[in-house]
Amino acid sequence: MRRETKGWLDKAEEDFSTARDCLASRHFDASAFHAQQAAEKSLKALQIQLHGRFDKIHDLVSLAKALDAPNEVINCCLRLAPYYVITRYPDVGEPITKNIVKELLDDSMKVVKWVTQRL
Repeated sequence: MRRETKGWLDKAEEDFSTARDCLASRHFDASAFHAQQAAEKSLKALQIQLHGRFDKIHDLVSLAKALDAPNEVINCCLRLAPYYVITRYPDVGEPITKNIVKELLDDSMKVVKWVTQRL
């Protein structure tokens, strides 16, 4: 594994751990944001491993499609993608609940797991 790949994957795993910690402390917006970030950073890690670079975008669906991800992973990315913005602005979207965050964590885990299986 490339050193840069490992660095991005480590950051993805740290974001996923932070997302779980934020859920436990009922910081649902932060948890949702870190779940999205874990998926994004893991996809970029795989791009680095396969192509020596990553797309400098935040669109999870585009990142996943560029890696020929299966539909299940793309669907996870579709659900996670809005939380890059929703979590950072108080006037965007509906309140994020514990149940929403649990679903997002499941989606994020599926993306990260798919990436790690390909590395």
